[in-house]
Amino acid sequence: MSVSVDNLNLENVKAALLAVSNTPSQLLFQAETPLQVKARLLQGKESKQLIQEIREEGDKLLQETIPTLTYSLFRLFSTTGSRREYELVYFRRRNRLTTFGLLAWLEGADSPYLDALSDTIATILDEYTWCLPAHILHGPEMRSAEEAQYAAEGLVNHSTESFTIDLFAAETAFALSEISALLGDALPQLLRVRIREEVLRRILRPFVTQAPSHWETATHNWASVCGGSIAAAAIYTLQDEDELAAVLERAFPALASYLSGFEEDGACTEGYMYWQYGFGYFTYAANLILRRTGGAVNWFQTDKVRQVALFQQKSFLHGRKVVNFSDSQGEAGIFMGLSGYLKQLYPEIEHPELSLRAGFRDDHCSRWAPALRNLLWSLEDIEESAWQTAAYYLPDAQWLVSRQLQEQGAYVFAAKGGHNNEPHNHNDIGHFILYAQGETLLPDLGSGQYSRKYFGPERYEILCNGSQSHSVPIIDGLYQQAGAEHRAEVLKYSSNEEQDDFALEISSAYDTEKLNELVRRFTWHKTEPPTLEVTDIYEFAQAPTAVVERFMAWHLPQQAEDGRIVIAASAEARVLVSYDMDLFDWEVETLHHVNHFDQPETCYALDFKLKPGVLSDSNLNIHAAFRFDFQ
Repeated sequence: MSVSVDNLNLENVKAALLAVSNTPSQLLFQAETPLQVKARLLQGKESKQLIQEIREEGDKLLQETIPTLTYSLFRLFSTTGSRREYELVYFRRRNRLTTFGLLAWLEGADSPYLDALSDTIATILDEYTWCLPAHILHGPEMRSAEEAQYAAEGLVNHSTESFTIDLFAAETAFALSEISALLGDALPQLLRVRIREEVLRRILRPFVTQAPSHWETATHNWASVCGGSIAAAAIYTLQDEDELAAVLERAFPALASYLSGFEEDGACTEGYMYWQYGFGYFTYAANLILRRTGGAVNWFQTDKVRQVALFQQKSFLHGRKVVNFSDSQGEAGIFMGLSGYLKQLYPEIEHPELSLRAGFRDDHCSRWAPALRNLLWSLEDIEESAWQTAAYYLPDAQWLVSRQLQEQGAYVFAAKGGHNNEPHNHNDIGHFILYAQGETLLPDLGSGQYSRKYFGPERYEILCNGSQSHSVPIIDGLYQQAGAEHRAEVLKYSSNEEQDDFALEISSAYDTEKLNELVRRFTWHKTEPPTLEVTDIYEFAQAPTAVVERFMAWHLPQQAEDGRIVIAASAEARVLVSYDMDLFDWEVETLHHVNHFDQPETCYALDFKLKPGVLSDSNLNIHAAFRFDFQ
């Protein structure tokens, strides 16, 4: 039987489950036995290298004690807003779980890794919560004063206890359930029983009995990670088809809601890293659902899923350098397991070069699900290729990514319209990135260090999130405003072998009645080397006191001998900026960014300031043209 994902109800899901009986091996290993899989992995060139990285990490961890999640760490988020201290310890524990879980399976019961895994699992099962403090500040785990008084007065009905289910609680349930199924009898029975009990108590029962969580109707990564992880944990934990069908029926709308957050172009406006995360967990869950239902429930058949799968090859500038709009890092390794699986589903996917593989420790959260699949799903003999010369236009997201690979090197231009209420939003309408010869010369700063302030009302005061750190104008000292009403209108997009043209009307990004219209035009000339022209055409209702054309750089802009401004990372990676000297003076402001890993970084704002007297009541229009030449 085949069940359309648009017609998933309790009865047809149950019927699909009853028609098939799977063992954990059949869910994970397709046509191979576990022994055949291990032999293949231990012999493959790429998989051997990855296994060696895992062993090195495991041997290092054997020399360390399990770090403790203290109450002092737990309370820091509520008292200071800082997430880092608790999360560093939390993810070190998950690193032990993932590392020892993989090695205990690969090496067998006689290895020292099984005891280390058992100790780690027992410790995680004893954690007060599997959630991060940032996600349960107002959750039932925090215990209100009234509940505390009630508990002190007498008997408490513990059957009514409730739980917050966040990303990491759901991921932990997925990881523990899959490790238990993968190792089977090699894992002590007490731990296997306790894993089942805790997954039921903390995740599966609350999921089907509590009021819906906020993420069940979310249109971003929370819906796929939480919903997908719960579906996966249920597949491993629940043998009764009625119970499993009930969980899946509740989880499927969350997966559908996640997909609804994508438009037809498949763009992930959260940024590439959230594509890798959110769509990764969607894929891991959809694969298990497909296999558990014998192919009856197939989420991969829809064209939207195919388009989302194609997003990866449109997300890279060159090599590991990412088109990092929104909360995304500037560089990323590729999850080769995810890429290999998607390539088998959709042949038009470009499988990236194996040299771009993410290292085992590249995922600072040490997630189990992608780590296992990077072993099981990677393709050793795939026809790999470098990112291709191409111009990708994503009309719904209003992204243009144009990549030119030439004999002397790679040059890439990326720009965006969109609106200022996107998932993991930055105020960045009209912003662009320019890359040459291994360096991002005009960058997006990407994601900063997550904290309570980062996701609160002060979000856009943080440098990387506000338009103050993007290559967009500043008008009358005003930055762009947050909100979906502040959006771009695409006036033109065209592309041919000679050039790409992209024009946006972006005046609504600025909350000022003085501005009638602001058209930003990009012309990307595909010469050798390419040239970018950026033109801003302003029409004012009233003369502003100041107009600044800001361009961001990682390297200090300096004046060249001919008067142009040079931004150079090296002798090969440099760009010269031409401007109208009659209209603008220029200066550089040094800015300080704290990246996602709490590391300080220095960046520079190249500000072209409109000269006094250019605008007046009789002259309310400006035609500001800038040219970027690679040399």
